[in-house]
Amino acid sequence: MGLALIDAAEASQRGEVPVGAVVVASDGRVLARRGNARESSGDPTAHAEILALRAAASVLGEWRLSGCTLVVTLEPCTMCAGAAVLARVDRIVYGAVDEKGGAVGSLWDVVRDRRLNHRPEVVMGVREEECASLLSAFFAARREH
Repeated sequence: MGLALIDAAEASQRGEVPVGAVVVASDGRVLARRGNARESSGDPTAHAEILALRAAASVLGEWRLSGCTLVVTLEPCTMCAGAAVLARVDRIVYGAVDEKGGAVGSLWDVVRDRRLNHRPEVVMGVREEECASLLSAFFAARREH
């Protein structure tokens, strides 16, 4: 979670919502890491998770990320949860719960829907307070301006 927190903090410095994501191979090798880039790219799909999954697939030379773990500072939304399922990641590890848009256990539970052909393991609440405080500080600062 440490690298994802660094990426989230860097995203915040660029004016992005502070979310960081890392894709780790089964051997522990970091395949990709990214922070949110929606504001800077003008791309509504430029969530940290999507960018990290794309980059990891590029490193591996294939779209199947079997054996990989997606580590993210904030519970993935429906788009990102769906992408993780479609990429066949084995595990999703996240920090802060997103009660307004989370799709990995809070508002929705896309990744555990039995109708889908792949269901990654979920580990939630890892360094939750650190992850949540980054987001809280970011939005508090925006409200001040």
